[in-house]
Amino acid sequence: MGQIKVEKNVGGIEGLCVITPAVHGDNRGYFMETYSQRDMDENGFNITFVQDNQSMSTKGVLRGLHFQINYPQTKLVRVIKGAVFDVAVDLRKDSKTYGKWYGVELTEENKKQFLIPRGFAHGFLVRSDIAEFCYKCDDFYHPNDEDGLAWNDPTIAVEWGVCGKYRGSASAEGYTLPDGTPLNLSDKDQKWQSLKI
Repeated sequence: MGQIKVEKNVGGIEGLCVITPAVHGDNRGYFMETYSQRDMDENGFNITFVQDNQSMSTKGVLRGLHFQINYPQTKLVRVIKGAVFDVAVDLRKDSKTYGKWYGVELTEENKKQFLIPRGFAHGFLVRSDIAEFCYKCDDFYHPNDEDGLAWNDPTIAVEWGVCGKYRGSASAEGYTLPDGTPLNLSDKDQKWQSLKI
């Protein structure tokens, strides 16, 4: 019997899936399978992951929206500590949902995973004091192949839940979380442009 529950085509976007693993716990703690090729195969996912990545970020950090140009990656993402709001944007030109986004709260408590196929931009906002973020990729990292979209692109209109008004660029200046924590983006992520629809 499978150890995962899969919600397919979330947000009406073909290919995006939220996966919830079975968690077996008692007063000593818990156990879960974080990945099983058998479960993936049983749910129709023909993916071979070749690289695992992990990052740590502090509250207010927004990473994204990133995508690969010539070497797109399928990603299976999850949070092992803290909480993030994780977002995928459909960039497949032949898709009925091109330019549409979907977001999901990933936390150490809910243990959900977000499966993002090739052809999507991806990003996340840290909502806890710190967050440790893990993800599998089905292709290796290729330097100089990354591109991105402005996190606050009004044509996409991701509802990040931050305070501040759009001023025509991806600059984080003037944006905060509702509790006043300043939004924190890399220099690179503040230079991405809007999606050309």
